[in-house]
Amino acid sequence: MTTSENPRAIRNLVIVGGGTAGWMTAAMLSEQLRRDCEITLVESDDIGTIGVGEATIPTIRTFNAALGLNENDFVRATQGSFKLGIQFVNWGKLGHRYFHPFGSFAKPFDTVSLHHYWLEAYHAGQASALDDYCMAWGAANAGKFAQPSPDPRSILSTFDYAYHFDAGLYARYLRRYAEKRGVKRIEGKIASVQQQGETGFVTGVTLEDGRAIEGEFFIDCSGFRGLLIEGALATGYDDWTHWLPCDRALAVPSANEGAPHPYTRSTAHAAGWQWRIPLQHRTGNGYVYCSQHISDEAAAETLLGHLEGKALADPRPLRFTTGRRKLNWNKNVVAVGLSSGFLEPLESTSIHLIQANISKLLGLFPTRDFDPLTIDEFNRISKNETERIRDFIILHYKLTERDDSPLWRYCRDMTVPDTLAAKIEHFKRAGRLVAYEMDLFGPASWLAVQIGQLNLPENADPLLAHRNINGAEWLDKIKAAIAHEARRLPAHQAYIDQHCKAAV
Repeated sequence: MTTSENPRAIRNLVIVGGGTAGWMTAAMLSEQLRRDCEITLVESDDIGTIGVGEATIPTIRTFNAALGLNENDFVRATQGSFKLGIQFVNWGKLGHRYFHPFGSFAKPFDTVSLHHYWLEAYHAGQASALDDYCMAWGAANAGKFAQPSPDPRSILSTFDYAYHFDAGLYARYLRRYAEKRGVKRIEGKIASVQQQGETGFVTGVTLEDGRAIEGEFFIDCSGFRGLLIEGALATGYDDWTHWLPCDRALAVPSANEGAPHPYTRSTAHAAGWQWRIPLQHRTGNGYVYCSQHISDEAAAETLLGHLEGKALADPRPLRFTTGRRKLNWNKNVVAVGLSSGFLEPLESTSIHLIQANISKLLGLFPTRDFDPLTIDEFNRISKNETERIRDFIILHYKLTERDDSPLWRYCRDMTVPDTLAAKIEHFKRAGRLVAYEMDLFGPASWLAVQIGQLNLPENADPLLAHRNINGAEWLDKIKAAIAHEARRLPAHQAYIDQHCKAAV
């Protein structure tokens, strides 16, 4: 019997909820389930979507490529811009800033990692900030952008990139894609969920107008409320507020002031942090904060007082509890997006986590038997990858010298997960970057934040004592090459104007 003849194959799949999560899921499933599977998406125009995540990481390019999207068309349709990394301001201490780049820190010139040579030269007064040895920052700081070079010998091959875009426009763009491939959209609010009596499996949903929609497999993209995964199946939630105490956010668009920067900026305030995400038609801004340490009114004042352009709307509030569902897949329901949990958008992982669950779903796609072994593996991977991202975000809070407010004193002194504590200690003692299974962020990312948050290693790699390489000289060459290439690159705005400028 061939796969296409499998009588247990899923033939009727229902996605509950639209927005970025729903339409990313619909688009990819419509691409992959090309025959004999009806895909229905239920959403209501009366229910707003969160849509605060307008910055991404480079994995989004893999997702778009799998759909066959043209990059310039996608950027144009979503009023997008390009992103070379994230600048962090006032995180390690007031007045301090650093850059988390996409890509690597230059090119290695020895088996001993470059940052050990930098550390030795830095302590000897022969090197500047670590950012200066990173092509992504060389371009970002100069307001430049171009595609990375395919030539591995070039310093221009050492950076990567992602996008800033309007999440609402992205959802609409993917909706058009999915509907062209047969996805059926049903408008309406869900009034009740039907379940099979003995197993508890979801069998269908009923809308407020009485329409019934049945299915064999359900994807819950209903946002924080988790209509199926929690409302029907009572899956439970792991609360991580004790490590990530921010529990509210305000989001507001503002008018652009000058050309868009090719990077996201995160600025730490007394009770949280503020994002700035430049798009073609506006700038996205928001303040993620801890309600124990600031009122909503004061948070709004802080946000509006630090905008670079005129506010284009009133701040939109969002309340959340950082954490994850105890199971991302329960019975015949998979949670995708905010229904699966929430990690604040400090490292732009919200859309990636949508993509990751879709990817796992395709890799572990079930039959109507819903093999528990398949479901357990999905949940094991989900748990590990979410916890690794959690640790990376906690790192930013834990490694701070700030003592100017209760939030930062709490974060500086808090106990962190053992998995993170070990990484911090390894780096502190010997500059070693320890990797775990399912680490989304690689060595360059951990290096950028550890150094950027002022966790300078006490010792360098012992192999340095067995080298006769002049590290400072190599670093000077790298710095000069970055500066030279940055001058030659086109301006970010010029690149957009030439390749993907949105219609007015």
